[in-house]
Amino acid sequence: MYEIFGELDSMEEINETAEGLKNEGDHKNLYQLAQENGIDAAFVDIYLDGTTDKLCCDVATAALGKIDVEAAELRPVEIVADWVEYIRTLCSDDETFARAVRSRGKSLIGCIGSLLGWSFKTKYRVAEDIIKAAGIGQVRVEMGIPGMGTAKRMIRQYYLPKGGAGR
Repeated sequence: MYEIFGELDSMEEINETAEGLKNEGDHKNLYQLAQENGIDAAFVDIYLDGTTDKLCCDVATAALGKIDVEAAELRPVEIVADWVEYIRTLCSDDETFARAVRSRGKSLIGCIGSLLGWSFKTKYRVAEDIIKAAGIGQVRVEMGIPGMGTAKRMIRQYYLPKGGAGR
């Protein structure tokens, strides 16, 4: 995922690395930097032609790029895809949250893992009438998927563990 440049901690770190590569004339690795950080190649083009003086223009772009790269590896479906979309929305709406997402050591896989851990710890037995209505038969079924309110709280706690405000 971060084969060449490693996990960069912030928009500023991405831009500093990009500036160094641009100054060295290393366009190949500038495109690689963008790819590793989920930044569209078109941004590299406008950065190289001088239209903009930064590769990564804002904190949300940096955070969303990281989420895109991690989601491509995770390949989320159904409820996990909903959780990822909520994280994306927070990145767009809340700069504090976006900075936390971009920070080194925080990952989509770690966040989803915390939700999965909660799910296994708090599972409950499904009522037999529901099992019968589902046509499953005579088996014991347990569930533990957090509701969206719980998931939203846990997502914020994962990325902003010290009660970092955000919205």
